Amino acid sequence: MQKITIAIDGFSSTGKSTIAKRLASALGYIYVDTGAMYRAVTLFAINEDFIGENEDIPGLLRCLNQIQLKFVPNKELDRSEMYLNGENVEAEIRTMKVSEQVSKIATIAEVRELLVDMQQKMGKEKGLVMDGRDIGTVVFPDAELKIFMTASPDARATRRYKELLERGEEVTYEEVLKNVQERDRIDSTREVSPLKKAEDAIEFDNSDMGLEEQFERIHNLAQRVIDSKE
Repeated sequence: MQKITIAIDGFSSTGKSTIAKRLASALGYIYVDTGAMYRAVTLFAINEDFIGENEDIPGLLRCLNQIQLKFVPNKELDRSEMYLNGENVEAEIRTMKVSEQVSKIATIAEVRELLVDMQQKMGKEKGLVMDGRDIGTVVFPDAELKIFMTASPDARATRRYKELLERGEEVTYEEVLKNVQERDRIDSTREVSPLKKAEDAIEFDNSDMGLEEQFERIHNLAQRVIDSKE
């Protein structure tokens, strides 16, 4: 069976990673969460005081060659987790502290160049589902299936708020909504690889959809494309 590349782009908190993970598992494909990669670089920048109160982006750029990223399978959880310089940082990169800074880090051309190169190397053999902001437009412009996920800011903020509460973070809904809206603004207006729908991508608004309905629809889309390649 011929394998394809599946690119899933879209706004923050649209459930891209959840769907992409499940789709990859169902198809027997590799899953790559590019958002986790940008979050890991952001965590590095925060820990090294390159971003925050005393911002030092030139300092971060000088240290990019010190950043090693790796997805390591966790058999107990049936998923891969992000390791930064040999340390499991999966929980740390999902915090509001990182969410508040990640879009700023993702606007830096040198960071995007580094991570896009890593991502393209991961996808050379196809059989891959990758989600992010510029997968269908920059990383894999020739992907056989491109999906652009969207939902209303309120729906996305509600989902994100529930996730953070379940992790034990003390946040308000208003804080989360503001973060979602600000990330939308930064992601859509940045000069380097702004978030936008590829011309040949299928737009998928999941504002009023449950997870099962989303998965079934996208899985059927993927299967039709795969079958057409036989």
